[in-house]
Amino acid sequence: MMSSGALISLPSWAEGWTLDKLMLGQSSFSSQELDLLTSVSDTIIPAGNSIGAVTVGVDKFLQKLFQDCYEKDVQANIKNQLLKLDKNSQNANGKSFSACDQQQRQEMLLKFSSSEDKAEKDFFDLIKSETIRGFNTSKEVMLNYLNYKVVPGHYYGCVDVNA
Repeated sequence: MMSSGALISLPSWAEGWTLDKLMLGQSSFSSQELDLLTSVSDTIIPAGNSIGAVTVGVDKFLQKLFQDCYEKDVQANIKNQLLKLDKNSQNANGKSFSACDQQQRQEMLLKFSSSEDKAEKDFFDLIKSETIRGFNTSKEVMLNYLNYKVVPGHYYGCVDVNA
């Protein structure tokens, strides 16, 4: 798998993160690549009746994560596959990946998930797992949906023990 060894541990901003903590600066992604990254994360976890990946800013999380935590060859593959996904969508649907509806985008991504091309398969596996990680570790999801507590329970320091 392409991401093995890339992340020994996530940086401190990547757990219980918020958009404020990301401090996005100069991006190594083009505006087209960022738009595609947003569309991909929205396809993997759409908003539906509740919140989705884009609602909590997973697209920004992915940008920062891929830019700061992955090797240049992995970053290059992500960018190449995003552009390939868009080109495939233009050929199949006559419009960009971002302009497609949810069903069309899912079909395009599923082709990458079962592709014989290692680069496409690695891209799909990485983007899917990191989108899910980004969503589940966002502060909003952790606190409001997963009921995460920083310290479970209360600490009672000096308690008499009947032995």
